[in-house]
Amino acid sequence: MSDLKYTEEHEWLRLEQDGSVTVGITDYAQEQLGDVVYVELPPAGSTVSAGDEAAVVESVKAAGEVKSPISGEIIAVNEKLSDEPELVNSQPTEDGWFFKIKPDSTEELESLMSEPDYNEFLDTLN
Repeated sequence: MSDLKYTEEHEWLRLEQDGSVTVGITDYAQEQLGDVVYVELPPAGSTVSAGDEAAVVESVKAAGEVKSPISGEIIAVNEKLSDEPELVNSQPTEDGWFFKIKPDSTEELESLMSEPDYNEFLDTLN
């Protein structure tokens, strides 16, 4: 069973032991994008609200934005993606993460989908 939470915009979130939340895009999202060639990350130290654009992903097929699923302060970004944007495709829920956020509250996390709920949501898209 996964400890990840999901959004309808195909982002995943993982609550870390220090209370921060790691954010990336799902396997489904990276498959829809195709080969990722560029990632623009938010500046560390910036604050975002849920739904704000936080990152930009460009692939050979399309460009898309990654919205912040929760409100808080960006405390870290995945610098590896500058040189290795393909990590988003090869390891979307591991080394392909985008940023870590210190949430303003944990309430927003509670409204997100569990893995079984997200899989059911994906089934409605086909």
